[in-house]
Amino acid sequence: MKLNGRILYLSDDAGLLRAQLDGQDLTYAGQPLHYGVNTDLMISGAACTLGYTGEVLGPWFLENFKETIRKDDVRNGGFQVIVGGDAYGSGSSREVAVVAHKGAGVELVVARSFQRIFQENMVYGGMPFTTDLAVVDRLRSGEDVDVRGFFDALPPFFKQVAEEGGLLSYGLKLLEGQVTPCYDTKVAARPLNVVEKIIAQKTWNGASGSAGLGIAAVAPGDQVLCSAGFRGVHEYTAGMVVALYKEAFGNAPMTNPELIAAFEDHFVLIDEATVPKNVKQARLEPARQLTREMVEACGEFGIRLHGPGRAFKPGVCHRIVVEDYACPGTIVVLTDSHTPTAGVLNCFSFGVGSTAMAFAFRTGLIPVTVPKVVRILVNGAPKGVLSPKDLILHLIGDPYFREEQWRTSPTDTCVIQIGGPALDHWNVDELSVLTNMTVEGGLMTGVVEPCQPIRDFLKTRRGSDMEAEMVYPDPDAVYERVIEIDLDSVPLTVATPGDSRNRVTLADVGDVPIHNVVIASCTGGSLSDLRAAAQVLRGHSVAAGVRITVTPSSADVASDAEREGLLAEFRALGAVVSPPGCGSCIGNGPGIPLPGEVTASTTNRNFDRRMGSAGPVYLVSPAVAAASAITGKLTDPRKL
Repeated sequence: MKLNGRILYLSDDAGLLRAQLDGQDLTYAGQPLHYGVNTDLMISGAACTLGYTGEVLGPWFLENFKETIRKDDVRNGGFQVIVGGDAYGSGSSREVAVVAHKGAGVELVVARSFQRIFQENMVYGGMPFTTDLAVVDRLRSGEDVDVRGFFDALPPFFKQVAEEGGLLSYGLKLLEGQVTPCYDTKVAARPLNVVEKIIAQKTWNGASGSAGLGIAAVAPGDQVLCSAGFRGVHEYTAGMVVALYKEAFGNAPMTNPELIAAFEDHFVLIDEATVPKNVKQARLEPARQLTREMVEACGEFGIRLHGPGRAFKPGVCHRIVVEDYACPGTIVVLTDSHTPTAGVLNCFSFGVGSTAMAFAFRTGLIPVTVPKVVRILVNGAPKGVLSPKDLILHLIGDPYFREEQWRTSPTDTCVIQIGGPALDHWNVDELSVLTNMTVEGGLMTGVVEPCQPIRDFLKTRRGSDMEAEMVYPDPDAVYERVIEIDLDSVPLTVATPGDSRNRVTLADVGDVPIHNVVIASCTGGSLSDLRAAAQVLRGHSVAAGVRITVTPSSADVASDAEREGLLAEFRALGAVVSPPGCGSCIGNGPGIPLPGEVTASTTNRNFDRRMGSAGPVYLVSPAVAAASAITGKLTDPRKL
């Protein structure tokens, strides 16, 4: 590649960004590059409803980034290279973020570090990338840089996939018996943690049938192919997954279709009465088209379909996976970054892109880069309103995770394995917040060690505590780090606008007015979340000028909350109570911020404009959200 276009530095300085868009070519002089350029910024949820090809998405690449870039600015600016800071590609698993780069004319991405799913999507989709910022100077000097050579520095599996022309081309050769594992399958046993045990048990060893699974051990940095258990898609991703599938595999049957489901959850609330008219006009019709593609694919391939009026119950995919599908010791993958939610049930659950899912649908296998594992041991008692939301915001905002101090190479991944006696104070609803939000800390997923809440949940939901399937760590397993936390040292915690890692204690956040309160999503719409909010609200009224939106996360949650009278309590206070769905979390439902509003939300992500419009969003626990609705400002519920 020779530099015949321009270089766009994603500066933290909006003025420098605008200058480049207006034609000025900059040289990197140490100015701060934006931290955590996320996939919502690369291609918004609104643009994602339009389709999944480069032609459609290219004009919308980086629209509204730093409230500066307009539609088609990047493509019309002739930018050939993008340069970003740390944690490039944070957030959603949407592979369309890579497609949007290509559609905008970008041929190379350079960043200080990349987030796992986005990096995998670049490998599988053939987008060259590097963490070597010196490459930019080489290109400027006129050097013809072999960007495909960047793949030579990748681990063996990534390199093999690149050499085979992408993951789906590799998959065809695998199915034809033309490839064998590129990793050592004859390894010595060693003590393993929970994550390593699950991966090792599910690793393809090159044999056929049931004998083809299992090796003695894996270690951080290994790249292996594992047998995938439950797999899932939703409206944003199903069309792209099936299009990729058909292009590579035609109408060949999917492997273990009984372990595949599609979820109509991301678009089901767009047409609700309180959704702003401009949102409906922009999103509703294209969203319906994506939904039609998903429904058609389900009929064609025999995939079970969850949604309102469908054969299987509606709700947010992650909550339903916990309720009905995830099992201890299995591998769960969905085309959504919040798939780690299911890790609460002692399984290895993580998000993947569309190409990886098409591969998994046909082969039954999923590529895994074995992560480093940080063990978190939680002691003490929550004592009142302290919640897992406070704990996870406290954790991912710590410099060790925020700065990815665990990372030693560009392709490193990391998981937190959570245990300790304090877990017994919470139920699976509450504990799932810990695993759900690991991705917000740049982590691959989280896994909860066997504990009584898991056994109680499985006994109730599945009729068995599934103790035989539980995976325990070996006593002398190796960890990247062991962190012990006493809950007495964890404050009520808030994430300030822009990134979930922007932690600050509630006591130090200052006098922040709140106009919009959202109690919703796979993170904040469980039955336990609704109970926690209702308990704070009882006996109080909502402050003038504050509106509340409550969205249960599944049909079961809505039914239970209605039976307990919780939804009636919210309605009596003037709250908008919607049917189950993703909704406002991604700007597709009630609770979207109105102009001038500041939002307190129980959701998991507060990227700029993610909720559908401009306006600061603070992430809080359900109890803090409810207290803030009462006073009209961020409030400690213990003061009421």
